[in-house]
Amino acid sequence: MERDLGWATAFRPEVILIKDSVSFRKAAENDLVTAFAIPQKNLVVIDYARMHVHPFTLGTTLKHELCHLELHHHISDGKLPRWLDEGICQWVTGGGAEIMTDGSRSVLREATLSGRIIGIRGLAERFPAGGRDLLLAYEESRSIIEYIEKEYGASGIRGIVKHMAEGDHPEDAVRKGLMISLDELEERWRSSLVEKTSWFSYIGDNIYEVLFLFAALMTLYGFVKMLNKKRAYKDQDEEPWEEEDG
Repeated sequence: MERDLGWATAFRPEVILIKDSVSFRKAAENDLVTAFAIPQKNLVVIDYARMHVHPFTLGTTLKHELCHLELHHHISDGKLPRWLDEGICQWVTGGGAEIMTDGSRSVLREATLSGRIIGIRGLAERFPAGGRDLLLAYEESRSIIEYIEKEYGASGIRGIVKHMAEGDHPEDAVRKGLMISLDELEERWRSSLVEKTSWFSYIGDNIYEVLFLFAALMTLYGFVKMLNKKRAYKDQDEEPWEEEDG
């Protein structure tokens, strides 16, 4: 984490492992969350009971939460956007998040295809409370940071957080670190999503659901066809016989 962010950790974190998931959920106030950090107290709280549920491991989860503490230690809470906070912490852990997901990226692809992407500024202060919108917020945050790394390298990410640690506003930090505005970053990122997202990739992510739906439609089609045949036979049986002349 120190290597990725370019900072040396200058605080001693306290880590609490909670064995009872029910107690943890009361503290987290969200059923999807498996861990959370309290930067003001240098505190990490982890639902230890769920650390053996794929893809969560104690090491990855701890690293993710320590990343939150590190970012907030160097950058004041009022300036650190939520998308940058969550995006970088997922990047540092190789994609590891702190919420329960099915491991697919279909939520982001679905939002791209339907035009329901949440704007970067809409993810600055807070994330949606739950459901697919919360999953989308996490996926978008990760995707934005991955795009920055792909186009500008890890130094681009470190440049942004460095300028923010020096007191710059997020928009100024992006402009200094990447030499483009935040609006242009969002426009380029959105374009990259459209280029690599197609209905084929979305179907691939949801192949089992698609096959199940196709089988259900075929079953319904066969049932309707059988009913029509039975109705046709019944109508033939009920037709009156015509007497032939002579």
